[in-house]
Amino acid sequence: MKIILAQPRGFCAGVDRAIEIVERTIEVFGAPIYVRHEIVHNEHVVGALRAKGAVFVDALEEVPDGATVIFSAHGVPRAVVDEARQRGLRVFDATCPLVSKVHVEVARMNREGREVIMIGHAGHPEVEGTMGQVDGGIYLVEDLADVDKLVVKDQTRLGLVTQTTLSVDDCREIIAALRRRFPDIAEPKKQDICYATQNRQDAVKAIAEECDLVLVIGSPSSSNSNRLREVAEKLGRTSRMIGSAAELDPQWLVGCRTVGVSAGASAPERLVQELIARLQELGAEDVRVLDGVREHMTFPLPKGLGREAGAQPGD
Repeated sequence: MKIILAQPRGFCAGVDRAIEIVERTIEVFGAPIYVRHEIVHNEHVVGALRAKGAVFVDALEEVPDGATVIFSAHGVPRAVVDEARQRGLRVFDATCPLVSKVHVEVARMNREGREVIMIGHAGHPEVEGTMGQVDGGIYLVEDLADVDKLVVKDQTRLGLVTQTTLSVDDCREIIAALRRRFPDIAEPKKQDICYATQNRQDAVKAIAEECDLVLVIGSPSSSNSNRLREVAEKLGRTSRMIGSAAELDPQWLVGCRTVGVSAGASAPERLVQELIARLQELGAEDVRVLDGVREHMTFPLPKGLGREAGAQPGD
């Protein structure tokens, strides 16, 4: 049995930044610090940060007065920002800059007098944060059926945004349906699906061509991890998402000559290496990393969290 590793896989720049914001905040201000929602959707990351002094909460009302709070990488509604300001909480915003870009687009379209259609998954924190940037006038579309049912005020004054972690192929179909129904719909100059999501989906497509089974490391709550599994399945490959090597069922490997391995953007590389070690225990003899995009994107930390004591110029 052989193993093919997807390239790229695992952490993206937004996740790296979010984790570092939590770690640096604890270093600079001391524990405990509070994080609204999971900083990223991975229980291993959350557990490690909790051990360092991070307290994860579902609402700001759980944060004591005078405390330090961090907003997760998925972003928050405008009302949450206003509440934190009114309470005088010290806030560090770990919202991924690519999600913040979508927030800016929604606000701009709203100022232009457009209603906004968002393609995304109901209940996902990123969707809640983005739709919470405006007071009404924004609609959620999850699939093609939603496009057919959509009722808007003015078909000539619409704008379109998407959740950043969607399947590129699924999103393309929904956008095409929206264009057919609303020819005047305004779109962002650059697509909202983030570079890391696109790159990881392309990498899974590449390894799936050579594999009998594709394993994706990720958490059930991780949108981009779920999309990676779906990408492989749509190519006719058996694909499973697991949280760690401990969830691997040896029966899945019966008859497999080649196993592909990838990881969602919030999954640590440590989990990938542990899975490889487990596969080798079960008979894998060769590990090959598929050629792919080498990512060099980085995002700066918020002011006040420089990598030395205090803020550095340009942070």
